[in-house]
Amino acid sequence: MLLYMSQSQEATPPPLHSVSVAGVVVREDGRLLAIRRADNGTWELPGGVLELSEAPETGVAREVFEETGIHVEVDELTGVYKNTTRGIVALVFRCKPSGGMERTSSESTAVAWLTPNEVAERMAEVYAIRLLDALDGNGPHVRSHDGKQLTGGGM
Repeated sequence: MLLYMSQSQEATPPPLHSVSVAGVVVREDGRLLAIRRADNGTWELPGGVLELSEAPETGVAREVFEETGIHVEVDELTGVYKNTTRGIVALVFRCKPSGGMERTSSESTAVAWLTPNEVAERMAEVYAIRLLDALDGNGPHVRSHDGKQLTGGGM
């Protein structure tokens, strides 16, 4: 039996996933931190790939600072989102700004504090929903998408 299980696992390679983290940084006035990505010009929340030895909360604070210049306090996990086409699992955390000054980076061409309505206008639905989910207080949400369209819920 063990030999059979061993062989069947070898015949089917394990699924490969990348884990990323993103921060929904909410200012006292309700505005949300967003970046315009340097690689494709789209508006998204700041974040990136979680390093292998890094705790998710540490990773999100690092990514937000690297891309925006804003230091954050991480509050809570608000959602888990999977891009089924690219195999990316994103952990999204609500955060509070705790210092720093807005600036762009090699990964961002613009940094802005947007209203929820501006988020819905500027971002693709699969990214805007992450910000809006973080505001509703009913998380953590779990959603999947193929890079373009959500499954298991919408805006």
